[in-house]
Amino acid sequence: MPPSSGTGAPDMSDDQPDRPHRPGWAPRDPTVPPPPRRPRRSRPVRFLRAVAGTFLLAALLAVGGFLAGYLLVEIPPANSAATAQSNVYLYRDGTAIARDGEVNRENVRLAQVPLTVRHAVLAAEDRDFSSARAVDPKAMVRAAWNTLTGKGRQSGSTLTQQYVKNYYLGQEQTVTRKVKEFFIAIKLNREKSKDQIFEGYLNTSYFGRNAYGIQAAARAYYGKDAGDLDTAEGAYLASLLKAPSAYDVATHPENRTKAIARWNYVLDGMVKERWLSPADRASATFPTPQTARPATGLSGQRGYLVQAVEEYLTTHGVIDEKTLAGGGYRITTTLEKEKQDAFVTAVDEQVMSRLDPEQNPTDRFVRVGGASIDPASGRVLALYGGIDYTKQYVNNATRRDYQVGSTFKPFVLAAALQNASLTQGGEPITPNTYYDGTDKRPVQGWTGALYAPANEDDASYGDITVRTATDSSVNAVYAQMAVDVGPAKVKETAVALGLPAHTPDLSPSPSIALGPATASALDLAEAYATLANHGRHGTYTLVEEVTKDGEVLNLPTSDGRQAVSREAADTTTAVLRSVVESGTGTAALAVGRPAAGKTGTAEDDKAAWFAGYTPDLATVVTMMGQDPATGEQKPLYGALGLPRINGGGAPAEIWAQFTRDALAGTEPRDFELQLGEGAEGWLEPIDPLQSPDRLGSAEGEEGVVDGDTPQEDTAQAGPERPRHPGPQQRDPEQRAPEQPGPDRLGGDERGPDQRSPDQRGPDGPSPDGPSPDGMLPPPPPRPRQ
Repeated sequence: MPPSSGTGAPDMSDDQPDRPHRPGWAPRDPTVPPPPRRPRRSRPVRFLRAVAGTFLLAALLAVGGFLAGYLLVEIPPANSAATAQSNVYLYRDGTAIARDGEVNRENVRLAQVPLTVRHAVLAAEDRDFSSARAVDPKAMVRAAWNTLTGKGRQSGSTLTQQYVKNYYLGQEQTVTRKVKEFFIAIKLNREKSKDQIFEGYLNTSYFGRNAYGIQAAARAYYGKDAGDLDTAEGAYLASLLKAPSAYDVATHPENRTKAIARWNYVLDGMVKERWLSPADRASATFPTPQTARPATGLSGQRGYLVQAVEEYLTTHGVIDEKTLAGGGYRITTTLEKEKQDAFVTAVDEQVMSRLDPEQNPTDRFVRVGGASIDPASGRVLALYGGIDYTKQYVNNATRRDYQVGSTFKPFVLAAALQNASLTQGGEPITPNTYYDGTDKRPVQGWTGALYAPANEDDASYGDITVRTATDSSVNAVYAQMAVDVGPAKVKETAVALGLPAHTPDLSPSPSIALGPATASALDLAEAYATLANHGRHGTYTLVEEVTKDGEVLNLPTSDGRQAVSREAADTTTAVLRSVVESGTGTAALAVGRPAAGKTGTAEDDKAAWFAGYTPDLATVVTMMGQDPATGEQKPLYGALGLPRINGGGAPAEIWAQFTRDALAGTEPRDFELQLGEGAEGWLEPIDPLQSPDRLGSAEGEEGVVDGDTPQEDTAQAGPERPRHPGPQQRDPEQRAPEQPGPDRLGGDERGPDQRSPDQRGPDGPSPDGPSPDGMLPPPPPRPRQ
């Protein structure tokens, strides 16, 4: 018997025949201990290895990409912008406005450019040009990061890269263009000397005024050759390279401070690099450029329209300035030819035909500007920029250097209604709320310096309603209302309605109510259009379509937003209707349809405004005083043969004629108003004959129509208080205390300086209140000290 295995089954292992050894792992000897297991790497080690591998792969790809780019990207021939084309500008119906873009370029050798001018350009654009590489990757990354994080668009380009962009490529902001620029700059730096690149840069850079290159710029700005430029002039031209039009102080006088700051930056950089001695730097004075000489094809209003459209395209990021200057664009505007012609006709008939500069020297100072917007769509339908673009380069429709005066007051009222503001006594502010209209009354509740603005003619009104204070433009009331609302909230409301946040002198203090801010006619028209549109604001548009080579460019879009509530906007409109019907703006009644508006005057009568609207059209008209030789702002006393120019005069007359003609053939519409609480029951027009003791023209400065326009009556103000008979004249022996501090600046109809007319003399402000006979007396002479 075979031996048993002990399990009950026979052990067959010895009986199995030998089998071949199967491939596989050799059996482990159980007497030998297993080898020690290799420890697993920790997660940080594995992560570091993965990161290192990724970086190695990225480096290999970067090197490969660099080599491929360097080999594949060739230096191309000069681009079309190096021989600029024309842009075509069209009215909305396709009618031609103008064609611009004539090439203005004349190359010069580097040796012909003075050394100090060359150094000025380097100080402005690339101080390390002579020693640095063609590209600066760190600067490019930093610029990209700053752009992405909202710190402003930056290029990070060296001077060599800028030259490549100017001459070989284009100004479009695309990744493809930046990649090409990178490799072409590297190749160009190996094939050309620094002097050759710098010479090319000087001859291809755009300096504004359609001037390409340093020679054309020298002729355009200073009427001389590049070789005759001095250090200060060269520094100014160098400062233009950053933003040519913005730093052109002849085109944008409101930017003079920024332009001078940029000029100082260039000169200080020259000193820092030891290219200019401190003594020569100290002796340098800002070299104001000559007036631009536009192409004759842009005469009349055409140049102003083109300038406004170009500014719209560049500021809204549709096309940058240098690309637009390269030309080839077909630009259809929102402007309507019939309305544009109507604006020109109204200005010519109401103002230009009445000027006699040979007999009346003040008539030489008269300038007119205006803008008109469709409230429903936000389209700009007409602009008036000045007498002739080839004679006066600055666009009066878009300039921001004249105070808007009391045309700002409706924004204070809108802010009060929007924020449900209360008076110092805790009463809600409505059109029927009473305020103390006493002349030079210090505002209450203001923690800053004493502020006590004067009313026009130092007239005191006692207790009057907000409606009456608006009709008569009472400064004491509106300064107090601004404090009650909060000056910061007033500014916030004005910006929401349409004024740019960067408007000069738009400061949150009590004086904000009286209009020291220097918005443009176009800015103001946008804000008033928002009121006309029941408080709904859609950013204005000046361009309908832009195409190039058949390709349509993207334009800014805005769905609109409710800037203030409909009740706040409509109640403000109701108050402004009263201004036209029985206040300072009665000349606007000539429009022959329901209208609302407000008058305003700048400091020393240097500008007069009328801002108004119907349900279909919002338009602002301004008259400004400016010396044609020096550009200095001048008072308009005596212009048109009148003692004073006021917003209720020629500006309101222009507004009425233009609006009437622009809307001819359309059915007059009434305002569909939803009034706020406390504003009902006072909208019926007031009979101007019911108050025999009302004084000639409300607001004095602006309400005179044939010398007998009555001032606003307060009979409908309510039964609680007696009707106020009219302004109370201050005792001439009683003098108000001097008003210290920076908030003495006002911006009422008289202007920021709150001295009374007898303190100001012939250069003093216009009166805001009437004389007893309803006529406006000339300002009294100021005795010499």
